[in-house]
Amino acid sequence: MSEKKVVVITGAGTGLGAALVKRFAELDYHVCLLGRRESALREVVAKYQLPAASVYSMNVSKRSDVVSVMSQILEVFGRVDVLVNNAGVGYFAQAELITDEQIDQMIDINLKGTIYCTQEVLPNMRERDAGSILNVISTAGLTGKATEAVYCASKFGVRGFTESLLVELADTNVRVLGAYMGGMKTDFWDGIYESESIQQLMDPEDVADIIMANVTTRTNLNVDQVVIKNRIVG
Repeated sequence: MSEKKVVVITGAGTGLGAALVKRFAELDYHVCLLGRRESALREVVAKYQLPAASVYSMNVSKRSDVVSVMSQILEVFGRVDVLVNNAGVGYFAQAELITDEQIDQMIDINLKGTIYCTQEVLPNMRERDAGSILNVISTAGLTGKATEAVYCASKFGVRGFTESLLVELADTNVRVLGAYMGGMKTDFWDGIYESESIQQLMDPEDVADIIMANVTTRTNLNVDQVVIKNRIVG
């Protein structure tokens, strides 16, 4: 079993995922970076010169990929201390204009991916009666928004899954946190907003700091939800 604590982060190649990789590495975790593009994951490892990191190429929407990768991680390290379900995709248009393919991607990646990854690590956490699950949800999981009907539906699903986990795990030492944040300055919004508008969004580094303050809180406390919204002055 690994002497270091082990964190598994999906969607670790860009944006908030990459920022969380940096933060956990600074706390001396062994970081397992998961994502579809291995090259992007390796760029993050090189950028932050991570001394203890492993890279796994996978698609969270494919059950077989998730089972294979999580099995490898558990076999090598013996445990997962923190699971960060961060991988996500969004398509934005009036509800009737969203295609079947776009619907499938949002449900499969945002919702099913979160469920699949959690199912693979939760038995290990239950057995050890320890661990944390962080679900990155977005404020789209709190309220409906124009041009985001299906995206919101997928995120409301993750919210329901998260809140149900809190009930199921209430009598254990496995903690669950749902992070609901507004838009961030990442490539998620490329082609959707103008670059000037994107620059007014939150910095993923700042959001990562707030998440870390809550996911690594004292053992006698449990923070089950954090809402992070942009504040534009002027």
